[in-house]
Amino acid sequence: MNELQFLSWVRGPALQISATLFLIGIMWRLIEIYSLRYHPNFAEPRRVPGASGWHTLYRRFFPPEGMFEASPITYIGGYIFHIGLAIIIFLFDPHLGLIKEFIGISWNALPSPIIDFVTVVTLVAMVTVLANRLKCPVKRFLSGGQEYFSWVVTFLPVLTGYLAANHLLFSYTTTLALHILSAELLLISIPFSNLLHIFTVWPSRWFNGAVNGQRGVPV
Repeated sequence: MNELQFLSWVRGPALQISATLFLIGIMWRLIEIYSLRYHPNFAEPRRVPGASGWHTLYRRFFPPEGMFEASPITYIGGYIFHIGLAIIIFLFDPHLGLIKEFIGISWNALPSPIIDFVTVVTLVAMVTVLANRLKCPVKRFLSGGQEYFSWVVTFLPVLTGYLAANHLLFSYTTTLALHILSAELLLISIPFSNLLHIFTVWPSRWFNGAVNGQRGVPV
């Protein structure tokens, strides 16, 4: 298989397979989560549950008191690479073309030099967060194979996308194929790893805040 055939395969059958597994996996996991039995609490609420849920969503945007001073790299690096990923995915022109192809809508993209800068910053932030995790004994103890796997499958599409956009390392055709393949690996991984938090982080924070607010327990 030459590089053109490889590119055709990842843009054709591999994309269809990964997109199908992603959609089926996401639907299955969400149905599994939202079908869990929840026993109603008939006790008189100590706080307004819904308001506590929204309040928790807001408060969790910021680190608890003392935590930022204890682990600034975790918070700064985490915010940088999450925001960077969102910018790269939703404001890079080739990605917007793919989004328009799938859902029929699009919006203005950022200039390529800005995307390049954001990509480099995102890569540096991800490496810094990983190094901090490996250096800190507690974080290293709490980290397992799934955490490192999630880091790798998230890092690779950003790295290969930067290489492809700037025609670095390999030929453009090969690097583009590797970028698409790594993105497909990420898609397949999301439903079956802790990357599922992309879809569950906001509902789970609201739910925990609402339940604990009803009980009068601070979150």
